[in-house]
Amino acid sequence: MENQTVAVSRHAWLTLTILSGTLLTVFFSETMLLPAIPEIIQDFEITYGTAAWIFSAYLIVAAVMTPVAGRLSDLYGKKKVLLTLLTIYIAGLVAGGFADNISFLLATRIIQGVGLAAVPAAFSLLRDTFPPAKLAIAIGVFGSAYSAGSVVGLLAGASIIQNFGWHATFLAIVPFSALVTLMIAKFVKENSEPITAKIQKTASGKKQVSIDVRGVLALSATIASFLVALTLVQIGVSSENLPQIAAAFVASAISLSVFITIERRIVSPFLELSLLKHKTLLPSYILLIATGIVMFMTYPTIVQLVRSPAPLGFGGDAVDAANVQLPFMVMFLIFASITPFIINRIGSVKPAVIGGIISLTGGLGLLAFHSTEFAVSANLAVIASGLSLTMTATWNIVVSSSPKEFTGIAVGVGALLLFIGMAIGPALAGVYMGNSEALEGVGGSYPPSESYNLVFLTAVLLSAVSLVFSTLLMRRTAQKATEAQ
Repeated sequence: MENQTVAVSRHAWLTLTILSGTLLTVFFSETMLLPAIPEIIQDFEITYGTAAWIFSAYLIVAAVMTPVAGRLSDLYGKKKVLLTLLTIYIAGLVAGGFADNISFLLATRIIQGVGLAAVPAAFSLLRDTFPPAKLAIAIGVFGSAYSAGSVVGLLAGASIIQNFGWHATFLAIVPFSALVTLMIAKFVKENSEPITAKIQKTASGKKQVSIDVRGVLALSATIASFLVALTLVQIGVSSENLPQIAAAFVASAISLSVFITIERRIVSPFLELSLLKHKTLLPSYILLIATGIVMFMTYPTIVQLVRSPAPLGFGGDAVDAANVQLPFMVMFLIFASITPFIINRIGSVKPAVIGGIISLTGGLGLLAFHSTEFAVSANLAVIASGLSLTMTATWNIVVSSSPKEFTGIAVGVGALLLFIGMAIGPALAGVYMGNSEALEGVGGSYPPSESYNLVFLTAVLLSAVSLVFSTLLMRRTAQKATEAQ
């Protein structure tokens, strides 16, 4: 009996290692591509506004596909959906390595966006594989693969681009992605049956679960139009594109209304709306949005601050910007790795509260002290520690608290809201830094110090919001424990 337990345990850890490779692969390739943007702009002779769509196209597709993939994994099986998405992702990587114009490159980015939608299926497989007592460690290790991929990509990206060109950022990750996909196919097992299999066994005739196509289309239109509007805002609000921005936001609002109407009336909805009212999931979703905004609002801001000439910035280059941000990535990785063990000792909610306090402290420090590269790096490291604690703990809450039959869609909604936060962050930063000023003797215009203060103040306020909702979660958890006694 003990040998059987050991065998199951070993298989669980092997599954975790293999599945973590999916997240590491996706974020490694994305971080590697960041330093390539100037070269892509030069090679294809495009503007910065056009180049912004290289990441926006990827993010829009990922955001649209994530809840869809989550629901499909609930209906038809996590492993099948995961393998399908990774195969499509690899095809997109290979195609990106041969892109010779911006249209073709954007098409490959749309295909690659499907890869990030694999996250809900992978999370669901972890829940099937690990017992509840060990689930927090599994989720933490899996989440830390994001940080590991980002750190490695940040360090390796510039070197690969310099020696082999930006096309190599896609091709370099193909062998590893293919290896991860093959290992999932061979070694990862799905312990629970998909809903369709259960219905085929218990129902008479050929009754099967149908997909809420209208709901999928309405939600996709809502997400896509909203993210298109945010991308246009990020590029820069002007009298020329203001009607387009307004039209995109209006289209998103209308699509959302249609989606809610459809989901309320249909018998088997694409998204169980009760999940959005769940007393544990709702605060967790808000935490994910706030975390995504803070992370991706700060990232482009720091790059701008480092690369702007004195006295409006530090006058550094791309290497200096990477060095300033490296402590953020490293601390995020460290705390993502140790948070699961903290969760095992004190539960999921307290680390989220502690993370909120640390993030708030780092945000206040960044707001007050950002006149030197060292001060910025130090405060970024503090913020990263708090965000990592909060994010890892929140993912654990989402995965463990969602109804088991809705794990895929519940995690998919969480990932979707995180992606939306990731899109809102750069758009906010772009709005704050839109009022640039020129420097005598230096070409171009640059954001004034007030712009950075607004960004850092917003980070402080969002950290405070995270702290409030994590505290609310802690009170509800304590209340449940009292009622259970």
